[in-house]
Amino acid sequence: MTIITTQNLRRTYETTTGLIRRKKKEITALDGVDLSIPSGEMFGLLGQNGAGKTTITRILSTVLLPTSGSAQIFGLDVVKSVRDIRPRIGLVFGGERGLYWRLSGYDNLQYFADLYRVPPHIARRRIPELLELVGLTDRANERIEGYSRGMKQRLHIARGLIHDPELLFLDEPTIGLDPLAARGLREVIRNLNQQGKTIFLTSHYMFEIDALCDRVAIMNKGKILITDTPSALKKVVANLEVVEVECFGAPEDVIQKIQAHPAVQAVNIERLEQSQLIQIQAPAGAELVKEFLGILEGVQVRKVVTRQPTLEDAYVKLVGDEEKRSKG
Repeated sequence: MTIITTQNLRRTYETTTGLIRRKKKEITALDGVDLSIPSGEMFGLLGQNGAGKTTITRILSTVLLPTSGSAQIFGLDVVKSVRDIRPRIGLVFGGERGLYWRLSGYDNLQYFADLYRVPPHIARRRIPELLELVGLTDRANERIEGYSRGMKQRLHIARGLIHDPELLFLDEPTIGLDPLAARGLREVIRNLNQQGKTIFLTSHYMFEIDALCDRVAIMNKGKILITDTPSALKKVVANLEVVEVECFGAPEDVIQKIQAHPAVQAVNIERLEQSQLIQIQAPAGAELVKEFLGILEGVQVRKVVTRQPTLEDAYVKLVGDEEKRSKG
């Protein structure tokens, strides 16, 4: 059974530019998105900030109207059947908003149970079950203003499940969490999927999508570039090696020379605290290290590592290829 279907889904915004002569400008957040997600799947939407992930999540969860195209949840139109869809879905956004800090964790869940009209006898059973699921049983009666950020985010998950939805939308659920808190939350998400929940997960953390999702859609500038399993996407870069060069202050013209090397497929620059990490994708990359260091002559190099490509590298290549095509 297909849970989510979209056809040529578009969303545009109108804004203005200029201080004196103000001009109207149309911004395209979604540009003809087609998706089909079956029941029980853990589906990941991967993209950088501004790619359109939150926009499509808000449309599918009936929070935002599309400009054109169509979207169906459980075979119901997201515009025409809002009242029928909302009781069957849960929505969790990353961050700390959406909870009442002066209430306890238990009282927060009781409030949302009442809001979703969960029968009292079911809520009395379900709230302790959810608190145990997210590991908050021992802190259930404390005000959440004293919770850590990870604990608040786990309570968000419990809140999204209070009415036992069939479909759960998780938009950047681990953003801002420390590694231990994020790992615990990922385990909760994995357990929910194993219990039969269909999960729509957005993230810009490649390793998170790789670890959790059955299928992944890579999104860039409002478009879906490709949809496949994480393992299949990695095959895009299976014949490549990644050379990582950590250095200090490589000029833009030097980086452009590396990008222009005939063997180089993609280059990604990651800014570190005091240095930069140049990630170079190329066939037999280890054999080209001397050539790359020759191009970087005069630049202080701290470390050079050669490794096998990951899902993140596949993302960098696919997005880079799309950018090259769009520039003609």
